[in-house]
Amino acid sequence: MRKKLLPYVLLLPTFLIIVLFIYLPAYESFVNSFMRISVFGNRKMFVGFRNYIALFQDPDYIAAIRFTVIYTLVTVVTSIFLSFFLALLLDQKVPGSKIYRTLIFAPYAVSYAIAGALWGFLLNPVVGHANYLARIFFGVQANWLTARPYAIYALIFASVWKTLPFNVIFYLAALQNIPSELIEASIIDGANAWRRIWSLIFPLVSPITFYLVIMSIISATFQSFAIIDVMTKGGPGGYTTNLIYKLYMDGFRFQRMGLAAAQNAILFAMMIFVTFVYFKYGQQRVHYQ
Repeated sequence: MRKKLLPYVLLLPTFLIIVLFIYLPAYESFVNSFMRISVFGNRKMFVGFRNYIALFQDPDYIAAIRFTVIYTLVTVVTSIFLSFFLALLLDQKVPGSKIYRTLIFAPYAVSYAIAGALWGFLLNPVVGHANYLARIFFGVQANWLTARPYAIYALIFASVWKTLPFNVIFYLAALQNIPSELIEASIIDGANAWRRIWSLIFPLVSPITFYLVIMSIISATFQSFAIIDVMTKGGPGGYTTNLIYKLYMDGFRFQRMGLAAAQNAILFAMMIFVTFVYFKYGQQRVHYQ
């Protein structure tokens, strides 16, 4: 009897923490999405779907959805393909390759806020190194953080730079597990380097790609808050406000808790939908060795 109960007893602390800090807040947030809450949070009034209707009638919220889709799509696609090609280069047996692998992993060790602060300094229009080099080589000086469309470019640069090492490490591990006999056989068959990459190597690492796409979508959607807050604060004029930053602004800056709770429910539903579609159709292209 004790042996049967022991696993449940050991799991009980973890289960309590999950219930108290994840399930209960999520349930309360879902209930609050149907409420109008006073500024001090001590009075609630049931309003049904008015919060949801108000959101989709708000042009700022529609703009946040549009920006989130564009920002997530570009960031994910760029980081996936760039990390794959960097992993191919780092997989080559050249002198100093271990040093290069260590250095390229360094950005992942810093937080998103530090990454945003670093790129905010590099892209500063007055003292930033990026503007200095662009002015010398191209004669161009842009306001990367305060002007359209440069602000979204700056956020994409910072986000890709931050997530790239994580993807590279996984791709590098996958590449090292590919049997060398397959590569040698493709060379004997006359396949050039480009054909080997897209017809052999990339399909063989598709399970890793499948995992990294999901993680990159989650990162670009939820973990981008710190980078946006540090670099652009959603500006200029809400141009770089994504869904998670819009939720923060309405919930904590403007104290519109009902609208913020509705945004949380919508964002949760969107992530479930994207994940379900990707698992249903994306997994069909995954090839396991």
